[in-house]
Amino acid sequence: MESFQRNRTKLEQRLEENSVAILFAGQAPYKQGDEQYPFAPDRNFYYVTGIDREHCIFLMAKTAAGVTTTLYIPRDNGILAKWIGANLTIEEARQQSSIDCIAFVDHFRKDLAEQIFKHNIKTVYLDMENRSWDASPSSALSFAKEVREQFPSMWLGNSYPIFSDLRLIKEDWELERMQKAMKITEKGFLAMMEHAKAGMMEYEIEAYFDFVLTKNGVRQKAFQTIAAAGKRGTILHYVDNNQKTKEGDLILVDAGAQIAWYNGDITRTFPVNGKFTERQKMVYSIVLEGQRKVIETIRPGVPFARLNEVLKEHYFAELKKIRLVQTMEEVEKYYYHGVSHYLGAETHDIGRYIDRTLEEGMVLTVEPGLYIDEWDIGIRIEDDALVTKDGCRVLTQDLIRTVEDIEALMAKGRKA
Repeated sequence: MESFQRNRTKLEQRLEENSVAILFAGQAPYKQGDEQYPFAPDRNFYYVTGIDREHCIFLMAKTAAGVTTTLYIPRDNGILAKWIGANLTIEEARQQSSIDCIAFVDHFRKDLAEQIFKHNIKTVYLDMENRSWDASPSSALSFAKEVREQFPSMWLGNSYPIFSDLRLIKEDWELERMQKAMKITEKGFLAMMEHAKAGMMEYEIEAYFDFVLTKNGVRQKAFQTIAAAGKRGTILHYVDNNQKTKEGDLILVDAGAQIAWYNGDITRTFPVNGKFTERQKMVYSIVLEGQRKVIETIRPGVPFARLNEVLKEHYFAELKKIRLVQTMEEVEKYYYHGVSHYLGAETHDIGRYIDRTLEEGMVLTVEPGLYIDEWDIGIRIEDDALVTKDGCRVLTQDLIRTVEDIEALMAKGRKA
């Protein structure tokens, strides 16, 4: 609870005087009929409340009279509780969030209007994240239209950049959750390597990962698992996982567990028959060495963009040696994504990249890949790293990644 209170203090310090900040927990969309998709709370809402229930609203007002915080929750759902479970009570909401002022959502608009009038509110902050012109509007974007209609002179502030900054630097409790997710993810990868065999379906190999997660109490993955064998490993977001593996295939698995809304994100590429070919070893060694060079580059003050430059410079030199490229521009034929993204409450956690320099407390993925379609080879090696005072600490260091270690583990699995 103290953790979420600290997060609210961080938000308060970023708000202007005579403003309110509003966050919506959201709700699960309907799949079909009366079935809904699983609910996941808006991560900015969760960051300041610790509440992961639908239809709740957070309101912080910063005025000359001080700072007030109210959490709005749905009323008792009566007989419906027998079907879907009971709504959050005032006592539960107060205990979980450490917010003293709890009200019901049907009071929200009336209370907001009173705040605006009594305290001469000039700015309403809403999370205006919108990544696509054609995307369905979020609760915040829809509510922004209401504010415009009711208060035409009101200034709408965007809290998304504020949270993008706040959530970049991880607290100890966030790191603890992430490391639990990473450890379970590591166990899942070991299980896949130990049991993989040529001729298995991609989803059969994935099933060993799923079993480990479920056995360890994980109910949600960080994202939909990628298990791509052979040429399919050159497709970055292949998630069908429904093809048969064959002798000589590599399988690229990108997967992660989620613990209390915080994520691990790991990729390993391994041969389904337990033995790399000489060509596969050659490409794999290029990728692994590239990862090492990027990890050595990570430290506070380094521009985020420099990480990708380091990798591309390495790839150019190595791919030129084996006559796959002649110019730096040609590297993009075989490597066409960034080497890193932020990791946290979202797998691709929020935060600026273009003009950002690394800071202590950030968590990044390091995921170099090479995708050589004409050789049916797709290789990616991904680990999660914490930026420290003097460099970085690889949080997933314990999971094997060398050719020798992978082959030894898989050989052991075949003897069992």
